[in-house]
Amino acid sequence: MPTPSIIGLIPARAGSKRLPDKNIRPLAGHPVIAYSIAAALQSGIFAAVMVSTDSEQYGAIARYYGAEVPFLRPPQIAGDLSPDIEWIEYTLNRLHDEGRDYDCFSILRPTSPFRQAETIRRAWQAFLAEEGVDSLRAVEKCKQHPGKMWVVRGHRMMPLLPLSPPEQPWHSSQYQSLPEVYVQNASLEMAWSRVIFEGRTIAGNVLMPFFTQGYEGFDVNQPYDWRLAEELVTSGQATLPPVPQTPYPEITFNKEI
Repeated sequence: MPTPSIIGLIPARAGSKRLPDKNIRPLAGHPVIAYSIAAALQSGIFAAVMVSTDSEQYGAIARYYGAEVPFLRPPQIAGDLSPDIEWIEYTLNRLHDEGRDYDCFSILRPTSPFRQAETIRRAWQAFLAEEGVDSLRAVEKCKQHPGKMWVVRGHRMMPLLPLSPPEQPWHSSQYQSLPEVYVQNASLEMAWSRVIFEGRTIAGNVLMPFFTQGYEGFDVNQPYDWRLAEELVTSGQATLPPVPQTPYPEITFNKEI
């Protein structure tokens, strides 16, 4: 049986509010999106690596680093609250109309710059080896257990998770006695394309975990994250994927942090 085909999709909307132009802000000489493109290309698993953006400048930068940008994302699916299903469905349908179909897709968010090519390969191998799953998501152990979290309504609050036994609620238990809980991170997602076309979902019903290591799940979304990413690179605590190109010659971005 031939290996299924997979496309790497890198979302890079231009309208970030918390950290303006976070997807193209220079980190160690290159726009941050360059590291996700480099890792995707170097992984060798993708039939195509494509950036979905609503910005001509972002598109030019992505092409410079080797990604495809065959079309721009329409404004109506590029807003702050636009869910992933909209741009992925749009992209796969546009490609289908052009005669380009892929068995699977992967989402590689550019705000996770420390993800390595080898990690992408390991995730793909794990996904292919697991029968009966719809999708895979990168996860890491929660630093703060949701069993200790509360929903506040005015002057009252209730546990976020009503799963614990009433005789020993999680919010009143020692951390060591709580079940391990994992949170998804921005590193990567993989799924069969059929989940989009058959169920209009990017996850399906059967998900498998992929455990990331170190800073590979690190996500840059606000000024504090950016400063920490710079410190991690400068101190050598985190490693960026190698980028073969010389730095993009001129990037216009909002320098405010």
